[in-house]
Formats: sequence, C-alpha cells, structure tokens
Amino acid sequence: MAVALRLAERGLGQVWPNPAVGCVVVQGGRIVGRGWTQPGGRPHAEFEALKRAGGEALGATAYISLEPCAHYGQTPPCTMALLHAGIRRAVIAATDPDPRVDGRGIDQLRQAGVEVTLGVAQDEAERLNAGFFLRVRAGRPLVTLKLATSLDGRIATRSGASRWITGEEARQRAHHLRATHDAIMVGSGTALADDPELTCRLPGLEHRSPVRIVLDGHLRLPPSSRLVRTARAVPTWVITRADVEAKRRAALERSGVEVLAVPAAPEEHIDLGSALAALAARGLTRVLVEGGSELAAALLRARLVDRLVWFQAPLVIGGDGLPAIGALAADALADCLSLQRSHSLTLARDAVQAYIVDTA
Repeated sequence: MAVALRLAERGLGQVWPNPAVGCVVVQGGRIVGRGWTQPGGRPHAEFEALKRAGGEALGATAYISLEPCAHYGQTPPCTMALLHAGIRRAVIAATDPDPRVDGRGIDQLRQAGVEVTLGVAQDEAERLNAGFFLRVRAGRPLVTLKLATSLDGRIATRSGASRWITGEEARQRAHHLRATHDAIMVGSGTALADDPELTCRLPGLEHRSPVRIVLDGHLRLPPSSRLVRTARAVPTWVITRADVEAKRRAALERSGVEVLAVPAAPEEHIDLGSALAALAARGLTRVLVEGGSELAAALLRARLVDRLVWFQAPLVIGGDGLPAIGALAADALADCLSLQRSHSLTLARDAVQAYIVDTA
C-alpha cells in the first residue's frame, strides 16, 4: 500500500476533477503491475496496473489507494476491470465519497467473490486526496497558502524590495508545490505589482504548470500583462464580480482568459466562498495561494485555508517592512488561528514549515 500511495502522488495537480489513485498488483510475493491515474483523470490507476500485469493478474492481490469506481463514465468501471482480470483479493485504503461510488465498488467486488480488506493506511490516503474529498463533501477545493518571508514575517522591505528573500533551493521547492496543485491563485494587487508568470519552471516539469487564477473584482488586469498575453498557452482564469463592466470582460476573453463572475461580499469584495465554489464546480480540487497579504488575511479570516506552507529566510526586515498577512482582527488569543505542524525541513539556509490549519 505504501507503494500505491507513492504512485498516487504522481497524479497530484494533473488528474482533476478525479482523485489521484495508485494501484499495485502483487502475485506470489512480487509486484507484477503498477499504475496511477493518468493526466486528465484517465485511464484510472487500476487499468494501468492491470495492463502491466497482463495474465499474471489472475489470482493476484490488488492494493488500491482509493475504492475502485463502480459506475460507467467515459470508461467502464474499474471494478469490472478487476473482476475480468481475475483479481482474487483487493486491499483498499479508503472509500470514495463520490455518491456514484461510496461503497458500491467494495460491494460489487465482494458480491463477485473477491476478498476485500478496507482501511489499510486510510489516514494517509485521505490526506493525499483531501482536496478531492473536500470538493465532493464541501463543494470547494483544498486551499494551501504559501508564504515566503523573513523570520519576522515580512515579504518586502519598506521600499518594496523583495527579490529574493529565500534562496534558490527554496524557490525550486515552491515550483514543485505549483506542480502538485491544480491551480495557483493570486490577488489583483499582486498580479499588477509583480506581473508574474505563475508557471512551473522546474526542468522537465514545465508541462505541469497549473491553471492560473487572479481574483480581480474590477478587472484591473491589463491585456499587456504576462498572464493575459500567455493565456492561450497556459489556462488563465479571472474571478470577478457579477456586475463587472462588460467591455473589460470581453477584452480579456478575446485574449483567451476565462472570466468567472461570482457575487460580491460586503464592501464590494469578491465573495471568497462563492469563488471557491465556482472553482470546485469546474473540477478543481487543490488550489495554491501565493499572494498577496490581503488575500491571505481574507482567506484566513473566512476559515478557508486548509494548509499553510511557510518558507522562512534567516533575515530580519523589521516592522516597517510589508507583512505577509494582513489584519485578522483577533482581540484575544482564543480568536487566533490554530495550526498543527505536519512536517518541516531545511533547504540550504532557509527553513520550511508545513501546517494543517484548524478551519473549525
């Protein structure tokens, strides 16, 4: 199952709206077939593993990181493929919450005489596909907030100097984060100030650049920006207010930008809950947020951040620098966000801390 889970990780950021699944076929104590969900969500992991196993799948055990699908979509159900291959036993990490599956896959296998073991490495499997689970159960994608700051939480000096606070290894790690998310999101202020590309530029992984999303309530993003100029090469979505000026919207759409209109919240801001729901409706399961400080604060205040990845450089900028997170309006310590550290590592001179955010 550990191998199946590692295989499943290969699909993160590439398989939405489907979950990232890994499958290992074992015969006589050795692995005879391995597979994982392919880009775009198909073929599924089970089909890939069975194809590699060939005739050796007869009487074998399949280790699968998520319950096999039991319904007809663009391809036949994976349960049918497992039965046709002659799998004798299936070890499954977690059930699939999709209403079209949700236990039906397990029931089909058992009714056909396959021995099913459920719950092996379940916690790890559910963490891996937390974004898919959230999209199905809560109607929104998993949100990871990424920060790159000095030790005192600043992203720029008082003059605005910010390149580069963290070192090369940390920046490469940040690009790997992009490659494992379906989309990367910034606010319009960051898009205007930095004119970013928001692509994955790791050698060999350039094809894994995520969907680029800008929250832009007044459609200030100019046609001359890098994001708009390259929108036909890398999918680019702008989320704006439903009452935005039609001419501005049309100008972006002519350049290949997809414009999503959602309701406005108080003070004329985009309603973040509606924005995330719109992304989930289009199949996104994992969104990486990279800026800016007001967007980070707004998401945290709304309890819409699930994970926090904090890159810290051994620098102290001071209180006149630009903070990474805007005001959270916490009067008491009990009002502050609660975080649980999941792991940490050191990258040359920089430190990386990863947290799970208590969204309750």
